[in-house]
Amino acid sequence: MALRCIQRLNPLISASLLITMRPNLRTNMGNMAPFLFACRQCGVQKALLTRSLSTKKSKAKGKGHTQSKLNINTSLVEDIIDLEEVKKEMQAMMESLKEDFSKNLSIRSSPGALDHITVNTKDGKFPLNQLGQISMKSPQLLVVNMADFPESTAAALKALQESRMNLNPEVDGTVIRVPVPKVTREHRENLAKLAKQLTNKGKDSLRRVRSSAMAEVKKSKSTVSEDVIRLIEKQIQQMVDDTVTEMDKQLATKTKELLGSE
Repeated sequence: MALRCIQRLNPLISASLLITMRPNLRTNMGNMAPFLFACRQCGVQKALLTRSLSTKKSKAKGKGHTQSKLNINTSLVEDIIDLEEVKKEMQAMMESLKEDFSKNLSIRSSPGALDHITVNTKDGKFPLNQLGQISMKSPQLLVVNMADFPESTAAALKALQESRMNLNPEVDGTVIRVPVPKVTREHRENLAKLAKQLTNKGKDSLRRVRSSAMAEVKKSKSTVSEDVIRLIEKQIQQMVDDTVTEMDKQLATKTKELLGSE
């Protein structure tokens, strides 16, 4: 009889204890919030460090094997730095270099070769092909008709003279005649030098992006471990190195094109 009474009381005792403990559980969970956040940070750091170790391990495989590159999951470090944005900025430097090559290093004679030339007028800067009609009268002569904007003829003439295309334009009223220069070896070599200058300029811009990114990462030194900071810096440097390699390939291709047979 006594045993049956105790068995009936067990559920009531358990329920009473649970009700008594609930406020304390809520309080304890609130106090654990910083700990849980720290655990999340530990998880991020562990994930990054695990990736680093696997990268180092792959490098130890020996010669003749493809070495794995560091590839941090950008979402893991988005509170520290936006690596996707850094990548976009570096890619913009690459695209800018390609555009500079296209605009300033053409050795082909065609009306389109003058399209990129920018003319400074009193109303602002405009592409030459928006101010004048460009046509080819012969393989040795390009003509720019400035009849629609005669007041910009002098500015267009100056832009052609300063275009780095070795041009000697002549004005006849609102018509600018542009003799196509013979592509000499000296001219090709000058263009090749200009290609290298433009590439170095692009690399300088790339270094500025790198410096800015590194400075942003260092702001988190007080809240993130040194190992994680170094890992992110390594990722940024790898992105820079990859872009520099791409720039050098573009330079090599353009130099070969410029110094080809006359």
